Amino acid sequence: MRRRWSAAVLATFSIVTIGAPAGAGGQPGRNSVELTQVADIDDGTAIAARANDDRLYVTEQAGRVVEVSPDGATEVVLDVSRRVAFGGEQGLLGIAISPTGDKLYIHFTNFNGDTRVEEYRVDDAGVDKSSRRRLLSVRQPQANHNGGQLAFGPDGYLYLGLGDGGSGGDEGPGHADGGNGQSLDTLLGKILRIDPAPSDDAPYTIPDDNPFADGDRPEIWSLGLRNPWSFSFDRQTGDLWVADVGQDEWEEVSVVPGDEGAGNGTNFGWNVFEAKERYRDGETEGDAWPALLSLSHDNGNCSVIGGFVYRGEQIEALRGIYLYADYCNGTIRWVRQSDNEVEAKGSLGVELGDISAFGEDNDGELYVLSQSDGLYRIDPA
Repeated sequence: MRRRWSAAVLATFSIVTIGAPAGAGGQPGRNSVELTQVADIDDGTAIAARANDDRLYVTEQAGRVVEVSPDGATEVVLDVSRRVAFGGEQGLLGIAISPTGDKLYIHFTNFNGDTRVEEYRVDDAGVDKSSRRRLLSVRQPQANHNGGQLAFGPDGYLYLGLGDGGSGGDEGPGHADGGNGQSLDTLLGKILRIDPAPSDDAPYTIPDDNPFADGDRPEIWSLGLRNPWSFSFDRQTGDLWVADVGQDEWEEVSVVPGDEGAGNGTNFGWNVFEAKERYRDGETEGDAWPALLSLSHDNGNCSVIGGFVYRGEQIEALRGIYLYADYCNGTIRWVRQSDNEVEAKGSLGVELGDISAFGEDNDGELYVLSQSDGLYRIDPA
């Protein structure tokens, strides 16, 4: 994700519902949905839901976790702002809650500019601040491309995204020869997969079936990523959807089927490829997985914001369809795919400025977070 735009730019976006009748054959039309404001959130970055809890948990970039009740009431349940470097692409960037609902995880940048992942106990009464446990520490060579996503997969393991270390082109101090994205000697430019349960000599455990479990960085699950700000699992199929923020020309959305390990050892191609286009000469570490969507910066895109495959009950025309947006192009868009080929795609005809994240509640209904306008729910029009 890139830094916030100016107020003058944000003012060009508005919330609208426009267009033709809803599409036939399970294809959403441009008046299928509307956006309902749920809560005011300052500089929101991520959304999580807790099992058997109708509240949402939303992170603010400055370092606060806000609990949002169904009626829109908000309460700060965790404040780590005194330990968070806030600004640009740094800050409190990600949140996840364990499938059992008793552990909360946050992903943030500390004052040294490095990545930290921490664990807290959580229950119906709130977050136990005294239970803080550091899970992961990663040095960052530059201030941008910090990744940020945390998510539990269908297998119950914790997945987290890390950017390539920053700067541009995956080059410079702190970058491996050929780029961190293609190097198996660094966690940067990767999606990691860990069991948060501590082992005898580490704060977490490496699943035995991780593709590089016998290597120097056994946490690696997927590689070849520039800045995987947002990824999600389809709760029905287990498919892994990854939105990787691009360099100068292209944004990328990829999907790996759940029955193929949903990213197990998958190389998404950076920095040999930027989306579907070759970025530099050279070869990837194994075959590169082809992107589903390449989104041109010529169309106003700058930082893709990945969403979810809709599996809720309220909007029939959206079922089985993936929603996404872009930080600079505020239109919420959709795509339906089969076997990594686009079957159909389009726009929902609704817009928000400064979109930073999507979220999914326990019923499969979807939310969208704007850094300028707060938290919204996607409802049937």
